[in-house]
Amino acid sequence: MTAEMFPKEKTIDLRKKHIGPSCKVFFSHDPIKIVRAKGQYMYDENGVRYLDCINNVAHVGHSHPMVVKAGAEQMELLNTNSRFLHDNLVQYAQRLQATLPEKLSVCYFVNSGSEANDLALRLAWEYTGHKDVITLDNAYHGHVSSLINISPYKFHQLANAEQSKSVHVALSPDLYRGNYRQDHPDPATAYADDVNNLIQKAHEKGHKVAAFIAESLQSCGGQVIPPAGYFQKVAQHVHRAGGLFIADEVQVGFGRVGTHFWAFQLQGEDFVPDIVTMGKPIGNGHPMSCVVTTREVAEAFKNSGMEYFNTFGGNPVSCAIGLAVLDVIEKEDLQGNALRVGGYLTRLLEQQKEKHPLVGDVRGRGLFVGAELVRDRVKLTPATAEAQDIIYKLKEQHILLSADGPHRNVLKFKPPMCFSEEDADMVVEKIDQILTDIEKALGLQMPSTVHTENGSRKRNVQPEENGCHHSNGISHSHDTSQQHASQQNKRLRS
Repeated sequence: MTAEMFPKEKTIDLRKKHIGPSCKVFFSHDPIKIVRAKGQYMYDENGVRYLDCINNVAHVGHSHPMVVKAGAEQMELLNTNSRFLHDNLVQYAQRLQATLPEKLSVCYFVNSGSEANDLALRLAWEYTGHKDVITLDNAYHGHVSSLINISPYKFHQLANAEQSKSVHVALSPDLYRGNYRQDHPDPATAYADDVNNLIQKAHEKGHKVAAFIAESLQSCGGQVIPPAGYFQKVAQHVHRAGGLFIADEVQVGFGRVGTHFWAFQLQGEDFVPDIVTMGKPIGNGHPMSCVVTTREVAEAFKNSGMEYFNTFGGNPVSCAIGLAVLDVIEKEDLQGNALRVGGYLTRLLEQQKEKHPLVGDVRGRGLFVGAELVRDRVKLTPATAEAQDIIYKLKEQHILLSADGPHRNVLKFKPPMCFSEEDADMVVEKIDQILTDIEKALGLQMPSTVHTENGSRKRNVQPEENGCHHSNGISHSHDTSQQHASQQNKRLRS
């Protein structure tokens, strides 16, 4: 069975003709045409099966029968807007709220993560009466104008763009590559103090902070896990300044981290954001998202006098699908699976770190895992070209993985939650083989182990001078100062 209407070449030609050229495809050198998907697998027009390690949108698995059935049955019965009373809306809101801290009790349903984050900013602006927003370096919160302004991951790509004077960029709380690392005595306080300094500087210029917004775990920024206690300390500074804390769960929510249903809960029970945004996994591919906030914030938004209405947000079909996703997560213990399989995947990758000099760091929670590749473990020179090479070689072996982060050198795992230990074995085995070949071609070896004075063992790491800064399979740009790495990468491909 195939859903192909045109030969692949014609599909490519029509896309070039009618689709905006900024809308990139994965593996642009040789894009894949996918015609169907099931579980953690996707199938091309020739029936070739690919293991999907990319799609956190298909949260409970592609084309899950319970989700498909729920949407089809409700669509056959009724679909209309939320101005009419319907039990699906209130039932879903009730179910969703039950997964969150008690004070987060009011829902606004919208259609995408971008809509959710845009609405969250409106809520904060109205509640506080302030305008300024603090965001994290390398953050991505969406593609509408208000969110591009607070997404350094995007606006840093614009050569002549001026940062909005009402937006302040705080240090990413990156314990591997950031200003304060794992050997720092208190990185949470150090990174939170950076936020406080931004608040003070804004006040000196007569500005007032409406909100601090952060992905609970940075995704596009390179799978960054904030240190425990960081959010609590930031919230204290932000609340003292009269602002709100917005937790963006669009990429990482709904049990993906394994130990908790929401990634912000990794910070501890004593931390509760003022606003939580969610999207992507909420509808398993159906366009749906939500903003959840406190009664106080919601009342302030209402008192502005402007009615809020969203034509499709919270419609009966979307809510039926959302309910089915929650049912599947619970019935199939997908949060537990994320914990077990994610832990297994992380251990396998840690073994690769011990074996391969290119693997500088492995980090993650549940089925949200990153492996950062470096050419030098002391200088942390990004192995960007090598990461790209791995992505394409995996694709040739029918495994779909992406690389991200500010240097595009972090292998990024965020598969459907039905991902298995067998899947993890297969992916890491292939990565092991590819790394072995790349390191052999580059003449890289694990540094020898030397003994320190106290008898402990220490890696004698030799610096690698040849840095690189290539793009991933979606965006293509070249740094002429890195031509040597580019030439090596071409040899690897041949």
